[in-house]
Amino acid sequence: MGRNTRKRRTPLATKAIAASAALALGGGGLIWANFYASAHESSNQTWGGNETKAATASVATISCPDVGQKLTNVPYRARQGVATELANLDKQITEAYTRLASTRDAQAKDPSFVQNAIVGPLKEKRAATINRIRIDIQRVGGSFDNALQQLAACTTQSANQTTAGGQQQNGGQQNNGGQQNNGGQQNNGGQQNNGGQQQGNNGQQGNIGGQAGNGPTAADFVDITKVAPNVQGKPRRLRNSSSGTFTTRCGVNANRNFNTDNVIVAPGVNNGAHHLHDYVGNQKINAFASNDTFLQGGTSCQNRSDLSSYYWPVVRIQDGTQDFDQNRDGGGKEGNVGKVLTPVQAEIKYVGSRASKVVPMPQFLRIITGDAKTTTNGLANANAHWSCTGFESQVQLTEQYPICPQGSKVVRSFAFQSCWDGQNIDSANHRTHVAFADPGSGVCPNGFKAIPQLTMRLVYNINPPTVQNGQVKNAYAVDGFPEQLHKAATDHDDFISVTKNGLANKIANCINRGQNCA
Repeated sequence: MGRNTRKRRTPLATKAIAASAALALGGGGLIWANFYASAHESSNQTWGGNETKAATASVATISCPDVGQKLTNVPYRARQGVATELANLDKQITEAYTRLASTRDAQAKDPSFVQNAIVGPLKEKRAATINRIRIDIQRVGGSFDNALQQLAACTTQSANQTTAGGQQQNGGQQNNGGQQNNGGQQNNGGQQNNGGQQQGNNGQQGNIGGQAGNGPTAADFVDITKVAPNVQGKPRRLRNSSSGTFTTRCGVNANRNFNTDNVIVAPGVNNGAHHLHDYVGNQKINAFASNDTFLQGGTSCQNRSDLSSYYWPVVRIQDGTQDFDQNRDGGGKEGNVGKVLTPVQAEIKYVGSRASKVVPMPQFLRIITGDAKTTTNGLANANAHWSCTGFESQVQLTEQYPICPQGSKVVRSFAFQSCWDGQNIDSANHRTHVAFADPGSGVCPNGFKAIPQLTMRLVYNINPPTVQNGQVKNAYAVDGFPEQLHKAATDHDDFISVTKNGLANKIANCINRGQNCA
């Protein structure tokens, strides 16, 4: 994991496959369904089997702007209410996706069906929800940008209006401090105009694939042995750097501690994540957990003073099998299907800064790394790293899953933001209180302090998928929001720092002294 200590863009493999379905629309939800050109057409998608086939039908999309990313200054007293309403927006998109996917015959017979029966009602629901957000904020004396009310409308797109490959320009790069440049918008065929309709070319995308019909596709996989090396070197270490490490051993979730909540983003909301999470460390994490709950939660970590919560979306193998949640919210009911895989190895390590000493993490600090909605938000906050054992120092993938050679295991790794604003344990959009160090120098942005950087490495024993004639057999994929199509780039990881007996100070001191502790 020491190799992957900052965000990287790894587009090389994706560029090689023109049929990649990742789209960067800058919205909060992208809803896909097979959209039949005529009532007598049928798809050759295999539903519920172990083989993904190319769909012959067109694809209809609905793009909804991401309200949560725009709310960067919400008064603390309004945050619970606002979080609940943002969760409602996610639920509305999920419900609209379900309706879109289940009404293909009606769509084929009536060209106005999607607009009248899905998009129009969705706009009305979103407008009412955004208005409730306004009321929550203004009730406690906060200011609300009325322009956010314009984010209620979602737009429809046919397959030939989308751009192929989902490549971003001037939108997914980092500047000093890891902040986004130019808003994360697409150009060269992907700019929105006149109410959000996209103009693009070569965008035929008729295969959303997957055991549940919402991905992944053959284009989401690449033979790692055919990918050119793309791992960049680390910044040179400065004189005042902190070179130590601290490893905490918390297991692989062998006891299957799961839920579909997200207490950081959607506190107090059942199924706020709409996908299943693995939990290690703190054992009492759910939507209703509080800081007091965390302190009483117990831990799976060998160091009993580490009550931190480490959680991530599960990986499933789509071989036609079903798991315990096949008929549950967040599981099969929302397109997350197949057998849940337990990692064979989970390494959790804190590392130092190459530019300075670190300060201890504050109690109850929340950090989310990556973006569960990159299919619609674009790659600006993507921080997925996929590789194979034996290849990690050479190849890291963001937008595709690796097909590993025999004897090699799948590796997903994370390197969290390592700079803290020194004041807040969370922020309204769960991002602005932390930042990445500059990838060239390792220096934190002005006003931020270096903290121990959390790194995680998860290893899976997966039989390699096979791709032939545009079809993928025995695919694997990370759980996600149903409209995000199980893209590799949507991988993300969540963390809440909870320690006792001075452990936070011990971690920082170990790292600052250049020791390797466990």
